[in-house]
Amino acid sequence: MDIGNKIKQLRMKMGLTQEQLATRLGISAQSVSKWENSVTMPDITLLPVLSSELGVSIDELFDMTADQKLHRIEKRLDVEEEFSQETFKEYEDFLKNQLEGGEDLARRYGLLARLYHHRATADLRRVSRYAREAICKDPAKKECQWLLQKADGAYVWDWNVSHHTAVIDFYKRLIESDPVAAVTNIPYYELMDNLIADHRTEEAKRYLSVYQTLPGYQPFLIPVYHAYIALAEYHAEEADAVMEEALKDYSGHSGFLFEMAQYCARRCQYEKAIGYYERSWASDEKLPRYTDTLHAISIIYEILGQYEKAIETYERMLVCLTQEWHYQRDDAVMIETKREISRLQSLISK
Repeated sequence: MDIGNKIKQLRMKMGLTQEQLATRLGISAQSVSKWENSVTMPDITLLPVLSSELGVSIDELFDMTADQKLHRIEKRLDVEEEFSQETFKEYEDFLKNQLEGGEDLARRYGLLARLYHHRATADLRRVSRYAREAICKDPAKKECQWLLQKADGAYVWDWNVSHHTAVIDFYKRLIESDPVAAVTNIPYYELMDNLIADHRTEEAKRYLSVYQTLPGYQPFLIPVYHAYIALAEYHAEEADAVMEEALKDYSGHSGFLFEMAQYCARRCQYEKAIGYYERSWASDEKLPRYTDTLHAISIIYEILGQYEKAIETYERMLVCLTQEWHYQRDDAVMIETKREISRLQSLISK
C-alpha cells in the first residue's frame, strides 16, 4: 500500500475529514488531498505529528515489512545516542512480538539485547555524571563510589564482586552443549579471556588446546594467549619472551601487531604500544577499518599528558568514520568522538 492510501485509510478510521486533519497539522486541506492522491509526499518534518494524529508509528505509516523494520532498528541503534521513551517502547514491543518463532531468531534476540543496552548506556552516562557530582560534594559517600564503579567500569577490589564465574560457566555450557561452538571461535575467546582475568590458568590452557583444533582457529593468537597465561601466573619475563618470539613470524600481520600493542599497553609500555598500534593501522588493508586502534592511541596520549596528540588522533578517527564508514555529523559515534575532543581541549585550556 502506498503512503497516500495509508493516510486516507487511517484518517477515515480516526473519523477525520481532510480539513480536520489539515487543521491539526497546521497545513491546508489541499495538501492532505495531494498526499492521498499520491501527487505529493508529506514533508519529513511532519511525519512525527502526522503519525501521532493518525495513531500509528512512522514505520506503520509506511507499511514497513518486519525485515525492513528490523533493519531500521539496527541502523538507528548504530547512529543515535538515545531514543525517546515512545520510540523505545515501540521497538521493545515490536521485537518481543518477533520472538514468536520464525527465522533468524538470533538476530531478533540480539536486537532486543542491543535495545536494552542502548538505553542502559544512556542511563549510565547520567549515573556517572551525577555520581561524580555527589562524590565531589561528599567524598565519603560510599554508595556513589560504588555507582561510579558500575557506570564507568572502574576496578572493583572485592573478589566476590569482580570475579567472572557466571559468564565462565555460561560459556562452558555453551561449548559443551551448543553445536555452533564447534565451528566458531568466539565462545572460546570469551571463555579464555575471563578465565585468564580470574587467573584460572590451568583451565585456560585446556581450552586453548581445544581451540587449536577448531577449523577456524587463528595461529597468531596462540602465542598471544600463552603470553597472557604466563602473565596471569606472574611470569612476566616469560610472557615478554613469548611475544617477542612471535613477532618474528608475524611482523607484518595487522592482527598480531594489534595484539602486540594491546599487550604493551597492559604492561604500561606506552610508547611501544603506540608504535605497534600505528603499524597495525598502517598494515590493515581491509576497509572500512575499525577505529579501536586510533581510540587506544588517543587514550595512551591522554595518559601521557600529551593532549594535543590525543586530539589529533581523535581527529583521525573522525576522518575514518566519515570517509570509510560514511557516518554523518549527527550520528552518535561522531558526537561522542567530538565530545572527547572538546573534553581534551578543556584540559589544555586549564
